[in-house]
Amino acid sequence: MSLPFPVDLAVRVGGLDLRNPVMPASGTFAEGLERALDFNRLGAIVTKTITRELRAGNPLPRVVEQPGGMINAIGIPSKGVPYFIERTMPFYAAYDTPLVVSISAPTAEGFASLAAELTVPGIAAIEANISCPNIEEDGKAFAMRAGSTENVTRHLRAATDLPLWVKLTPNTGDMPEVARAAEAAGADAVVVANTILAMAIDLRTFRPCLGNIMGGLSGPAVKPIILRHVFQCARAVKIPVIGCGGIATAEDAVEYMLAGAAAVQVGTATFLQPAAMTTIIDGLAAFCRRREIPRIAELTGAVVVEEADEPDVAWLSPAP
Repeated sequence: MSLPFPVDLAVRVGGLDLRNPVMPASGTFAEGLERALDFNRLGAIVTKTITRELRAGNPLPRVVEQPGGMINAIGIPSKGVPYFIERTMPFYAAYDTPLVVSISAPTAEGFASLAAELTVPGIAAIEANISCPNIEEDGKAFAMRAGSTENVTRHLRAATDLPLWVKLTPNTGDMPEVARAAEAAGADAVVVANTILAMAIDLRTFRPCLGNIMGGLSGPAVKPIILRHVFQCARAVKIPVIGCGGIATAEDAVEYMLAGAAAVQVGTATFLQPAAMTTIIDGLAAFCRRREIPRIAELTGAVVVEEADEPDVAWLSPAP
């Protein structure tokens, strides 16, 4: 009987060597999931986003289901840095999976201060959620503009020597330009992307379904949009791109990697199936065995694109 075709799932992403390319999206993962899956099987662990101040989050209701996904306006509830260091980090220290801490702040200086405070043993990398409102830019998210992205990333880079991942927003007109700004300022990887700004209205009451009126759309409905963003950003930068948006199956993850992602983050799927990430990991290995692909890293950027001759579709294959 022949032995199974060997598959190497290891990838190197943004300064980290990971056993496989699958990890949670920030805000969708917590300690209680240990009852549903083995944390040591994940490529990395990405925490809920931490802020310096204590935050209760947005008013209820915070989540509304939609066809193919959900809209959430959680509002980044946070118990602050001391709680994270004293209570949360010791829990994750029991696992040998790299711990990536997601952070958010309203100013570039606030981001830098938070990154410096969290540059401690036990933290493998920092993911800067710059998709949050920026006080210095009239409330617009840092990642909506290349200039503010470069500014906050430079502050972060000066504040920590840990690998720095910058999480971008799809709510901008030119994400490749923003990704290039993050790269120029010292980011080790970009996460593409956060949720898409959306809204729903209750036809019984004529009121917005969310207490915050608007929220972020996630789930399978956003996958084709974010997949396109990953494709464009991967061709615009030399640093790794981490794909995030609507990934529910191994096939979804393969698509993202073919488009240029070096790794993927899984969010909404975990709410529906707590063991979704380990199912995806097993599916990736099975996919590679079927196609006799020895290293999963070979999938990254392997999409076959014919060069466009027609000017109206030339944007599909932008110059590297």
